[in-house]
Amino acid sequence: MSKLPIVAIIDDEESVRATTDSLVRSLGYIVHTFASAEEFLRSDWLNDFACVMTDVQMPGMSGVQLQDHLRGQDYRVPFIFFTAFPDEKTRAHALAAGAVCYLTKPFEGDGLVQCLQAAVETHDRGGGN
Repeated sequence: MSKLPIVAIIDDEESVRATTDSLVRSLGYIVHTFASAEEFLRSDWLNDFACVMTDVQMPGMSGVQLQDHLRGQDYRVPFIFFTAFPDEKTRAHALAAGAVCYLTKPFEGDGLVQCLQAAVETHDRGGGN
């Protein structure tokens, strides 16, 4: 029996965490939510995630800084970014560092579902830890 994929959702806005959590759980995934990149880094599940979904701009460490930090430690879990403040330079950096998707808030649920499926497939093919 295969293990259900575990997804991390990181966003400083509680409403975004709750809405995204509900959508991702409805697809059959296990979800852990975090209010900051720092909270995520302190979690006991770092090596269990099939995908990290994170806001780009947050107080403290940004989502892109989190991705850079983890890539520097050879952490290869797929990232999906979402932002209310799209910036082409940030988008290009995130995608060049291996992000699967870069979505603009508010994003369509279908778009997020497609990104999540692509990320989990990447992880399952060995693109993750």
